[in-house]
Amino acid sequence: MDNLFSDRSIHDQALTRADVERLLASPSHLIDCDLEAADLARLDLSRWTFERCNLRRADFTGAKLEGTAWRSCRAAFAQFTGADLSDAIFVASDFNNCVLRESTLAAAKFERCKLTGADLSNAKALDIRFDETLLIHAKLPGLSFRKRILKKIDFGQADLRRCDFRATIFEECSLRDAVMTGSRFDGADLRGADLSEAIMSNAFLSGAIIDPGGDLDMLLDGCKQLGVTLEQIWIT
Repeated sequence: MDNLFSDRSIHDQALTRADVERLLASPSHLIDCDLEAADLARLDLSRWTFERCNLRRADFTGAKLEGTAWRSCRAAFAQFTGADLSDAIFVASDFNNCVLRESTLAAAKFERCKLTGADLSNAKALDIRFDETLLIHAKLPGLSFRKRILKKIDFGQADLRRCDFRATIFEECSLRDAVMTGSRFDGADLRGADLSEAIMSNAFLSGAIIDPGGDLDMLLDGCKQLGVTLEQIWIT
């Protein structure tokens, strides 16, 4: 990831909107900078890079953030509503309770991040990627994870209504207490997922592979409503 970071580095600075505007001529690499509660709405920060920065409660509403890179940043409660984060990369960062409503996250990647309570409602997230990431209590309705291999993702108590998990493989994941009403799991391999107390009414599970080690009553409730039979689900 190091090759993603700009050569123009700014270290240990507390930056305001005016400071950032003076740097807009070319992408910058901010290291250990403090932008807490900074108003950066609607700025074009494409290809900027942020490392170990304090971005708590920063406002990026409507900002252009394509190709940005974020490593070891602290951005709890940051606001990204309507921002363009296409091809952005997030590594080992805390984005708990951030707001990403109606943002563009096409091909964005999150690795070893904390997104507990994050709101991705109505996000444009084609080909979004998560790896070893906490999404507890996150709002992710309608997102597609089709044909992905999901590793060490914690979706506990998340809003996963109408998500597409068709042919998805779960490895060491948690869907505990998640709400997955109307989601698609056709052909998914759920053996590596904790489904305890998951709400899956009206979910599509035809051809899914599940582990009978847990309580299957809730899991199969949606199947009964849809007329999906046990023969259509692989139970290992």
